[in-house]
Parts: sequence; structure tokens; C-alpha cells
Amino acid sequence: MTPEFLTGFFFEAIKTAIMLAAPMLLAGLIVGLAVSIFQSVTSINEMTMTFIPKMLAVACALLFFLPWMVQTMLSFTQNLFTNFPTYIR
Repeated sequence: MTPEFLTGFFFEAIKTAIMLAAPMLLAGLIVGLAVSIFQSVTSINEMTMTFIPKMLAVACALLFFLPWMVQTMLSFTQNLFTNFPTYIR
């Protein structure tokens, strides 16, 4: 294993992890921003008002993107195990 291989492998692993986390993070960001704007416009300072919509948005994004996420994880893992003999050399 060369340093270039390890760097490339870890880059692919981190890229895959970011791609898998992005839909939930973006959903939480968008809903959090919308709730914050709503709170500043109406002058409501309720702390629980921010958490519940974000949790619901993240859960909905997880349910919606779950098939794509599983397919992405399976393809990464399958590629890892298929090329395992090459990685050992």
C-alpha cells in the first residue's frame, strides 16, 4: 500500500460520508433557518419551537433518501470487498 493509495482511499471514504450526511444536514439547515426567520418576525422566543420542526425535517429526509443512501453504502462496500486483494498488494 502506497501513501497515494491510502490518501485516495480515505478521500473516497470521507466523500461518501459527506454525501450520505448532506441530505439530513441540509434539511435541518433549511428548516432551522425558516423557523428562525419566523421567530424573528413574530418575536416568539420559544426554544422548543426550533427543535421539533428540525427533527421532523431530518426524519423525513432520512426516510426519503434512505434507498439512495443504502445503495451508495452498498456500492462503496462492494467496491471495497471486490478490490480487497488489490489493496493488500
